Amino acid sequence: MTEATRREANELYTFFSLLASGSIGRANALGKTDSEIPVFAVRRHEHDGQRLYAIEEKEVHIQGTAMDVRFPREDFAAAAEWLLSQLKQQGSETIDITELEGFLDALAIYDMEAQTDDRTDLHLTLWHPDAPPIGMRLHSRLCSNPPLFVGGRGANIKYEQSGVRFSQPAVSKINHTDQPENVAEVARRILYIQSQGGILRYCDVADKVFRSNLLMLDTNLPRIIAAMLMTLHLDGTSRLTELVKMLDEKNPLKMKEELLQKHGFYQYKVRQLLLATAWGLRPQVIWNGRASAVGGYLMTDENGTLAAFLRADEQTFSDYLLAHARLVKTLPDEDKYGYLERENGNYYLKLNLKINMT
Repeated sequence: MTEATRREANELYTFFSLLASGSIGRANALGKTDSEIPVFAVRRHEHDGQRLYAIEEKEVHIQGTAMDVRFPREDFAAAAEWLLSQLKQQGSETIDITELEGFLDALAIYDMEAQTDDRTDLHLTLWHPDAPPIGMRLHSRLCSNPPLFVGGRGANIKYEQSGVRFSQPAVSKINHTDQPENVAEVARRILYIQSQGGILRYCDVADKVFRSNLLMLDTNLPRIIAAMLMTLHLDGTSRLTELVKMLDEKNPLKMKEELLQKHGFYQYKVRQLLLATAWGLRPQVIWNGRASAVGGYLMTDENGTLAAFLRADEQTFSDYLLAHARLVKTLPDEDKYGYLERENGNYYLKLNLKINMT
């Protein structure tokens, strides 16, 4: 029996759908399609290197290392239809794809999920056969997806603790837990510190490279993130749309009311952060604002409909991201945050940034 994870099956479904249809819907702010873009070729990284799948009138011309063959487009349509039916019917994390084994062998596809170093899943040639290929990331409602931004311990934000001086035994008591993986312990510590007269104020970004990356966008962005993370843990508010409302109400940067109401200051800054992370900003990799290999996102809805966001659609994409992104509480022990830590005679507490798309 040949099995694939839901994400692997989804990538194959997306890949085969593109080859069968020869077009992709252009997404609007709701993630729905409102126009079609012709797809002339798909590049995919296979076990033997890059392979070109050129879409002809009735066939797909496949060229790669020691490979030059043609397959009917209707074969890809049948395979995509079968994969979609399995993704809709089966709720388990793995799917039996034995029925497709002969087709995959004929195509010499042995990696069901393309392995690349530049975060792209597929490269599409759009609009014109001679157009440069665009690197695409895949997101789907039919399977689990990688986070929009996963920083690990390199994406920790530091808060300095002041207002009251805790003894070392008191700090040990605050940090002690029998459930190190329980995220609720972080909020418990913060609330206890506050109940004793302690204050936690944004101090710095723990990692110097991540600090510099954020400062490239805006010198105030770390403070905005710090306010959102504190609200995430204390109030449980995770959706970016709700967190923007919180920022407008609390105004942590003390901006003028005109800037908030007329210009949408905080919403704009959050949009900048979301777009930067989507296009390539990472916590511990020096970022200079230049475009990465990712040139678009290919979304699959629960019905298997494909829709693409391209760099040219940044405003539309930022609308979509703002509506669908949320902050996520990561595991404290894994990302080393949520504890009172002593540094140069002062105590600090860190919170971690991770962003998912719902």
